[in-house]
Amino acid sequence: MTDIAAQHFKSVEEQLAYLKKGVAEIIPEADLKAKLENSLKTGKPLRVYLGVDPTAPDIHLGHTVVIRKLKQFQDLGHTAIFLIGDFSAMIGDPTGRSETRPPLSREEVDVNAKTYLAQVFKLLDPQKTEVRYNSEWLDKLSSYDVVRLCGHYRLARMLEREDFRSRLASNQPISVHELLYPLLTAYDAVALKSDVEIGATEQKFNLLVHRDIQKEYGLPSEVALTMPILVGLDGSRKMSKSLGNYVGITEAPDEMFGKLMSIPDELMWSYYELVTDRRPEEIAVLRQQVASGAVHPMDLKMKLATEVIGDFHGRDAGQKAAEHFQRVFRDRQAPEEMRVKQLARSWPTTIAGLIVVCDLAKSRAEAGRLVEQKAVELDGQVITDPRYSIELNVPRNFVLRVGKKKFVRVVVE
Repeated sequence: MTDIAAQHFKSVEEQLAYLKKGVAEIIPEADLKAKLENSLKTGKPLRVYLGVDPTAPDIHLGHTVVIRKLKQFQDLGHTAIFLIGDFSAMIGDPTGRSETRPPLSREEVDVNAKTYLAQVFKLLDPQKTEVRYNSEWLDKLSSYDVVRLCGHYRLARMLEREDFRSRLASNQPISVHELLYPLLTAYDAVALKSDVEIGATEQKFNLLVHRDIQKEYGLPSEVALTMPILVGLDGSRKMSKSLGNYVGITEAPDEMFGKLMSIPDELMWSYYELVTDRRPEEIAVLRQQVASGAVHPMDLKMKLATEVIGDFHGRDAGQKAAEHFQRVFRDRQAPEEMRVKQLARSWPTTIAGLIVVCDLAKSRAEAGRLVEQKAVELDGQVITDPRYSIELNVPRNFVLRVGKKKFVRVVVE
C-alpha cells in the first residue's frame, strides 16, 4: 500500500467504506472485502481496471464518474489499469442500442485514443497508472481461440440481455459481431488477471459475462463494481454530448461554471456524490444546511462548480470562475475581461443598429426584439426602446450587454 493508504485507511473496513461512496452495486461485496483483506495481509495490491472504448474524442463529466472510482483504488495503493478498447471500439458495444452501430475505422479509433489519456490524467496519476490497449491480445487471437472463447458461453444467456431481447421482440436486426462484444471484452479480464472491474450500471451484463469467462479460464472471478449514470444538465436524461446536456472537462472554466450552475437544485446532491471527493457525511451536513435554510442552494452550487473546475483546470481557475459568475450573474457587473469593439466616430445610431454592428444579433429586427424583451443594458441601464439613439460622434467608451452572458466594451475613437 502507498503511504497515503497506510496513513488514512489502516483497516479493510475503512477502505471498503471509502470505496462504497456513490456505488450502485458491488458484485459480490463479500468477495471485495475478502480481496482487500488478502491484499492487506500479503502486501500485494489489487489489479483494478476500467475499460473505455474511444468512440469519441472528448470526455465529459459523466465519463469521469467511473474514472474517479478507479482513482480511489489508486489512492489506496492498488494497481489502477486504464484499458483503452482500441480493438473493441471497432465492434461497438451494443449496450442500450436499438440498432446495430456502424463500426469505427482503425484510424478513427486511434485518433480518439490519443486524446483520451491527456484528459484522463487530469484525474489519474500518470506515474501510477498502467495503460493498456486490448488490441495487445485481441489482435493475436486465432480463429481457434475465438471459437474456443465462444464455446464458454451459451446463446440463451446472451439473449437474456435487455437490449437484445427488445430488439428481437420488435424484429430489429442483431448482427453476430454484437454477440461477440461481451465475450471479447471478457477476454480483457482474462488477459489482465483483474481482481476488480469498474463500469457504469448499463454495463452490468458485460461485467457479469466477464466474471463467468474468467472462471472458465481457470481464474478467480473478478468483483464487478457498477457506478450510477450521471444525469445531464436537463435534470432528466443521461449526460450525453448528442443531447447537449453535458459538461466537457476541457471546456473553458467560465463555460463549465455556467453549465453547472444551471442544474436543478435537487440534482446537485448527485453531483456532489459522484463528481467530487466530498465524503458522504460532509454531503449530509450540506443537505441539512439547505433544508434548514441556513445556506442558499445557489451558494452550494457555486462551491460544487468551483471544486469540479479545480479538478480539471486547477484551484485558481475554479476560484476565478466563481468570482466571474458572482460579478456578472449575481452582482450584475461587467466581467473584468471582455471583447472590445473599436468604432470610428460617425453619426449617431440606434441601440438596435449598435447591437448588429457589435455582432450581438444577426439583424436589426432580432436586436429590436432583444431590446423590447429588456435584455439589453448600456453601462448598467436597461434600454427598452429599439430606436434609442447612441451618440458616436465624440470619443467615448461604454459597456454593452445583451442577454446574460454577452458583453462588449465599445470604444469610439
